[in-house]
Amino acid sequence: MGGGGDEGGAPRPPGSAIVAGMMASAPPSLPRPGLEAAPTARLPLVLLALVTPVLVLTAIFCRAGRLNWLLEVAPALIGFVALAASYRRLRLSDFCYVGVFLHTLILVYGGFYTYAETPLGNWARDAFHLARNHYDRVGHLALGFFPVFIIKETLLRVTPLRRGGWLTFLALSVVLAIAAFYELIEWWSTYLVAPDVGQAFLGGQGDSWDTQWDMFLGLVGGVLGLVTLGRVHERSMARVWPAGAAR
Repeated sequence: MGGGGDEGGAPRPPGSAIVAGMMASAPPSLPRPGLEAAPTARLPLVLLALVTPVLVLTAIFCRAGRLNWLLEVAPALIGFVALAASYRRLRLSDFCYVGVFLHTLILVYGGFYTYAETPLGNWARDAFHLARNHYDRVGHLALGFFPVFIIKETLLRVTPLRRGGWLTFLALSVVLAIAAFYELIEWWSTYLVAPDVGQAFLGGQGDSWDTQWDMFLGLVGGVLGLVTLGRVHERSMARVWPAGAAR
């Protein structure tokens, strides 16, 4: 029969040959936005593998004593458990996991020597003629700088909150609450733990305004984190939560 029919001889619909040719020559379809491959656990596991020997070795050979090390590093250890327990339900951005890693190193360094006796803080005290070792100020600044991203991301992803003033206000309020609660923990430690260890953990170094400074620096750290690295965090969060770009 004529070339316009199929194998059974039935005529093709008009234009079918053109459509078939266009489909055959069309490039493969690209994945739609929002359907990217889910992020894997590779980076969190790599960071955990890097920090674990640091934790083990500093706990074994710490100069300040294992009890002081445990008091200083306990927030990181509790954070590891919480992040692992919630991983399947809330896989955070890679940015947050890197922040936890860096924050842990700051805590471990202070726990190894005590914050008042860190070599880096002593060097800064002598080089800049400071009245005290200020490494504990760095620790409290970090207490706001790194956790604020976890707080913001959690609030944004598990509550109806949207980006804006209320989200920022609540994230910073939680940071300040954590900083204040940490001061209570330091206070309680002087009564519940051996006095010498409690005083080393407290790290006041004779500063009568140490508690207020520590809480204030936690808040400053949170504000500084959002201002300087807020956009970097947003880009990292978009890779694990593309649907949140519209909120």
